[in-house]
Amino acid sequence: MDMDPAPLNPPIGFIGLGIMGRPMAGHLRRAGYPLTVFNRTAGRADDLAAAGARVAASPAEVAAASEVVVVMVSDTPDVEHVVAGPRGVLEGIRAGSIVVDMSTVSPDLERRMAARLRARGADLVDAPVSGGDVGARAAALAIMAGGETASVERVRPILLRMGKSVTHCGPVGAGQLAKLCNQILVGVTLLGVSEAIALARAGGLDPGVMIKAVEGGAAASWQLSNLGPRILRGDFEPGFMVDLMQKDLRIVLETAGAAGAPIPATALVRQLFQTVQARGLGRKGTQIMGEVVARMGRGEGSV
Repeated sequence: MDMDPAPLNPPIGFIGLGIMGRPMAGHLRRAGYPLTVFNRTAGRADDLAAAGARVAASPAEVAAASEVVVVMVSDTPDVEHVVAGPRGVLEGIRAGSIVVDMSTVSPDLERRMAARLRARGADLVDAPVSGGDVGARAAALAIMAGGETASVERVRPILLRMGKSVTHCGPVGAGQLAKLCNQILVGVTLLGVSEAIALARAGGLDPGVMIKAVEGGAAASWQLSNLGPRILRGDFEPGFMVDLMQKDLRIVLETAGAAGAPIPATALVRQLFQTVQARGLGRKGTQIMGEVVARMGRGEGSV
């Protein structure tokens, strides 16, 4: 897509230029948005700076220069730090601005941060994503948004530069809750895919043939079609790391515990991933679950 600067495009700030944040910010710059960025590791902003983005020295500086501030960092404490910590967004935010938190974090944190932003005349939309690094690079993320309707609609065109769909799930925190439900489905389905592959192998059925046979029916899933073949190849390089999935599942279990929701299968998935982390393999892709189950079948214990 050619860059086409548009004077009506609001200035955007982007905080967090990791595996997903950097391509997401790149889509916004190529769409012609004036862009100010911040990342703790400054070198990750070099390509965006070469494309015309301004590199700020702090989240506060990003906020002071922006009408919409996008945050894409790893965990709940990281969001709290860049928004409410020293030289954080709250120190520079302008009245009328919107913070869009696209991280996966606690719904309770989003509600607390929203209250603090409202006290400064700003608003918050929580908008976590699904689709991993592949979806980030292709601008094909599924985005789950929580917040006031007017705020969600105001940032929808911006979000659609980074994703293929934006679903308004409810008030602030609802986007995060939808993402946590997404992670339950992803994790439990991946365990099911791993078990199906194990049974096919144990019974003498080519697991590749099994996947082809069932993926067109009721058992179809993204995990089966995309991660199943990677399990068969022994390809455990990350599209989404175990460590990040474990962070998400921790938040799922905390949120479910507070709400009194039973999620026994999710607890099992997290326990199995703990065996991966215990072997120092937490930076491998979540499809390593297939190897966990395979080793159990061979009586070899965990990976």
